[in-house]
Amino acid sequence: MTSGHESGDGVVGTADAAGAAVSGGSALRAVHFGAGNIGRGFIGLVLHQAGYRVTFIDTNGELIGALRAAESYQVHEVGERPRTHTVDGIDGIDSKADEAAAVRAVAAADVVTCAVGPGILRHIAPVIREGLRSRPDGAGRLSVMACENAIGATDTLAAHVLDGAAGLASRAVFANTAVDRIIPAQSGEGLDVEVEPFSEWSIDRTPFGGSEPVIPGAHFVDDLTPYIERKLFTVNTGHATIAYHGAVANASSLADALASPSIRTELDAVLAETSGLLVEKFGFDAEEHAGYVATTIARFANPALPDTPTRVGRQPLRKLGRHERFVQPAAEAAERGLPHDALVRAIGAALRFDVADDPEAIDLRQKLRTLDAAAFTTEVTGLEASHPLFPAVVREVERRQAESSG
Repeated sequence: MTSGHESGDGVVGTADAAGAAVSGGSALRAVHFGAGNIGRGFIGLVLHQAGYRVTFIDTNGELIGALRAAESYQVHEVGERPRTHTVDGIDGIDSKADEAAAVRAVAAADVVTCAVGPGILRHIAPVIREGLRSRPDGAGRLSVMACENAIGATDTLAAHVLDGAAGLASRAVFANTAVDRIIPAQSGEGLDVEVEPFSEWSIDRTPFGGSEPVIPGAHFVDDLTPYIERKLFTVNTGHATIAYHGAVANASSLADALASPSIRTELDAVLAETSGLLVEKFGFDAEEHAGYVATTIARFANPALPDTPTRVGRQPLRKLGRHERFVQPAAEAAERGLPHDALVRAIGAALRFDVADDPEAIDLRQKLRTLDAAAFTTEVTGLEASHPLFPAVVREVERRQAESSG
């Protein structure tokens, strides 16, 4: 799924990707930050299909070298009706080795997107800022869209880009998006990517003032918030619920976890709670939303997309954040007097995520050892002591700390 940090989560160009795009003759140029599986298997594919020449920017020099050496790569949709798409006309820039080339590529682009992880947005912002400064007069406003599993990710990116440079705001349009495609850990090496057939890219049309970029594989909406929260509180919340309860049960795969009656019960309970919130908050038709939930669970169960609780559960501190997949829906449900016990149990499962090579899991354990339950809850979840959800989360933290000390 499109969650986490994806990178160091055709025609081979020259070192200057902007110049390569000119020599390649393409009328449309897109720059995508993050050349990992999400970038190649989802956003890059959609932009390629829309007629853009795609330049990937990343700090992974080995990956960029492979992209620059390749004429194309393939995206394999796996499942009952497999399909393969070829993406060519690609180029790549290692922004660590040649930041100036990355700036030139942004300056010459029509569209800039990213899938790097919310915590990395501040690191790509300087390149975008300098690209806007270098943008030729009369080039038109650059469309900038962050394709992250986070609410308001483009707003966050815009704040970093325009920090101390507000005069550049007129050179860009920053539009929030909601993205959805499950992309598991890849079994093979190389540039090809295996993905699920389902994908959805929703873009807020309001900042464009009627001049949206032409991207047939995306759809532009007048109010993005319902799409973002429906996806985040169904797909991301559900996926993480399986992962964390599966990790507690020592399940070797998500499929094994989902096949467990107890974990399936927890998943159904969590999605019943988020469904209740979403239907009340946005007025979704309850029957149609139930169909969306059923489709989501069927996507999780796709046997052609093997994945593990360890991979899906990575970065637990981020996923326990105030505006993330567990705490935000649970907090809003608590505020409205709606059921939220299963969401709290999922938070408890996330507190038990113990993976030796995940820095956030290590940090999580350290905080559990050194902070009292109330301080931990405030620091990690962002909940205030006066919030109606706070006592229930504190109790889960206390249970986890008691287990660790026992």
